[in-house]
Formats: sequence, structure tokens, C-alpha cells
Amino acid sequence: MTDEQNRFSARAARYVRVGTNVGAVGLRIAGQRLLGGEHDRAKGAADLAAALGGLKGPLMKVAQLLSTIPEALPKEYARELSQLQSAAPPMGPAFVRRRMQAELGADWRQRFQSFETEASASASLGQVHKAVGHDGRRLACKLQYPDMQSAVEADLTQLRVVFQLHARMDPGIDTSEIIKEISARLREELDYVLEARHTALYALVFDGDPLIRVPEVFGELSTRRLLTMGWLDGRKLLDYKAHGIEDRNTLARAMFRAWWFPFSHFGVIHGDPHLGNYTVFEEEGRPAGINLLDYGCIRTFPVSFVEGVVELYRGLLANDRDRVVAAYERWGFSGLNDELIEALTIWARFIYGPLLDDRERIIADGTTPGEYGRKEAFSVHKILREKGPVKVPREFVFMDRAAIGLGGVFLHLEARQNWYRLFNETVEDFDAATVAERQRVAFERAAVPLPHVSSA
Repeated sequence: MTDEQNRFSARAARYVRVGTNVGAVGLRIAGQRLLGGEHDRAKGAADLAAALGGLKGPLMKVAQLLSTIPEALPKEYARELSQLQSAAPPMGPAFVRRRMQAELGADWRQRFQSFETEASASASLGQVHKAVGHDGRRLACKLQYPDMQSAVEADLTQLRVVFQLHARMDPGIDTSEIIKEISARLREELDYVLEARHTALYALVFDGDPLIRVPEVFGELSTRRLLTMGWLDGRKLLDYKAHGIEDRNTLARAMFRAWWFPFSHFGVIHGDPHLGNYTVFEEEGRPAGINLLDYGCIRTFPVSFVEGVVELYRGLLANDRDRVVAAYERWGFSGLNDELIEALTIWARFIYGPLLDDRERIIADGTTPGEYGRKEAFSVHKILREKGPVKVPREFVFMDRAAIGLGGVFLHLEARQNWYRLFNETVEDFDAATVAERQRVAFERAAVPLPHVSSA
């Protein structure tokens, strides 16, 4: 039996075992409900984490993501799942050689001046190898693990079980659109051709920007499962936690711009603000900006949604309830009543709070990066559970996820900014028709397909 067959058989056996364990957790919860017993959430969360812990890869990536989306899971489950590790075991050198041959052909070695078969980094869907091109340029080769399509589909099946458990415990929010959105984005992450186009899109968006660097894509050395890019030197963002406030503020401004500028001007966001997706480049020994490294989770929005985000901000700033409600409806929230509007506005004022406050400040007081937004989310959940259900629009999922992740980065840096001014400088010239045209032109130039801008 080949290594590939061994690997597939081991994965298949692992799915059967994990699926059985997850199912057992669900049956136990259902039994407790049927008999009128009180479900011990803390124990149930620990049991589910233990059941899922046997699987590395995409499901762990999703579990960690869910732990940061308010209302996606009960807090006990979110905390347990956030501690799981997403990285799969790395492929060994012999296996890497076979994978590279499968992607670039038998003469793949001749395509590079040098290629390191030991991975320099690994993640949930693939790993990165350093290489050097024949022109002397240093390269980063992102190579996808084998069988990932079947792995993702199996993991999404398990994810649906997790959401069914949540629905039994907390019917206050309709999560049907959340799982649709996560499924669509995770399947997109398997397509490195699409990721290459998204990388090219961001290169256009930040062309000439002094704060943001985007890697160059080498199409002749890339396939649907292999993405070769220029190597960008940089240090980890958290290496700068002990630096002075000026350095930390420089990085915070770069992070703010990397997220809000593409959204407000082109209707796209980088949906995975994980600390591993950024490194810091220096000039004259000082941090000067960030390298934006991973484009597997890019979310494109209809311009109407972007307009709704700006309108919600302006409605909150003016304390105009009718404008706020109209913005929720433009986002796609349905089934709203006064109590649900109040709950959503509690959450909106938390997310927008620093952007509404015209002074220099940290992003939030009295919280840690891992807990940012959690207290507010679960106080809102109490209202939703009593007055709901409310259906969350698909677009909200990664918008909210990115905002929470970004806030966590700002807390890590202990940055102090006038967030109000940064935001208003970004949206001051917002015009929906201009954004729509800018989006169309940029997407055509980067050869990015537009069908996924719809929430349908």
C-alpha cells in the first residue's frame, strides 16, 4: 500500500471515529432534553472538543473561526473549541516530492534553482516551502495537502452536526446562513487559482501603498493545488508588543488600512485576521508596515451591503433610529421587532464604539484579545433567545469575524489611535456607484469572478 493510500485510509478511519463521537455527544444532549434534565453545557463542550480533537485540518480551522463569531455557538463551546489546534501534521520530504511532481510534472525540480522539501510553515489546508527561482528571486511555494476536497466535505458534515446541537440548546438565532457562508468560503480556500486572483486583486488595491505589501504571484509555477509567490521578509506582529507606542501605532494604522480600505473602496475584506497571516517589514530598523500574506479567505460583498455598513455607522453617529433600522434591513436582517433591534444595536454600538468616539484611545477597556467582544455578544444573545429567532444574513458572518479579529490585534499591540478619524478618512468620499465601478474594473483586471457577490 502506498503512502498516499495509507494516509487516506488513516483519515477515513479518523472521520468514522470522530463522527461516531460527535454523534454520541448529540444523542446524550437529546436524551437529557427528552427526559427533562438540565444539559451541563461545560461538560458537553468538553466532550465535543474531545470528540473533535482527533481531527486536524479544516474542521479545526472552522472550529477556531466559530469561536470568534458571536452567536455561532454557546460560549462554553466557543471557549473549548478556540483552544484546539488547526495545523495538520506536515508532509515529509518524500511525500512533498511526489506532490510537487503531481502538480508540475516529472521535471519539477528543473523549474527551480533550489527547493526546500522541509516545510517552513504548515497550516490547516497546506504547507509552505522556501524556494529560489532561476532568476535568483526567493519564492514561497504553498502546497496543498492531498485529499483535502474530501476532507473539507467530511468536515462540513461534522460541522452541521455541531450546529444541530446548538439549535437544540439555543433556538434564539437562526444559524442556517452561517453554515452556508462558512461552507462556501472553506470550499473556495481549496482553489489556489482563485487565491492567486485574489492576491492579484489586493496587489492592485495596494499598489504603491507604503504601509501594505502584497506578494507577487508566479503563475507559471502555480496550479489549482500549488501557489508560488514572491517571498516577503518580515517578523511576527507580536514581536513588537514590547516596542514603544509609536511603533505599535504604525502597525495598528497598517492593520486598520489593510482591512477597511479594501472594504470601503472595493467591497472586499480579508476574512481571516489570524496573526499568522501578517508579518512586519522594517525600514531603517523600525517597523514600517505589514506584509499581507494569505488570500484564501477573501469575501466579496454586494455594494448595497457596503453602503449599509456605512449607513449604520452614520445612523449611530447621528442617533437616528430609523436610519439604523434601515441599515439592518439593507444588510439582510429579517424578522426584526423592537426588542431585536435593541439587541442588534447593543452589538453595533460595541463594534462601532471606537469609531464613534472622536479621541485617542485603545480599542476597548477591561478586556483581553481572546475575550474581545465576547461579553457583549452573550448579553445580546440573552435578548435574542427570549425575543427571537432572528436570521443572520450570510454577509454578516465574515464581516463580524474580521472586526472581532482586528480588534484582538489592536489589543495585542495596546495601540492608541483616534479610530474615529481613521474611519472617517476612509469613508469620507464613499459613493455606492463609484465603489461599484471601481470593483468591476479591479475584478476584471485581476480576473476574479464576481458571482459570489450575491448573498443568494
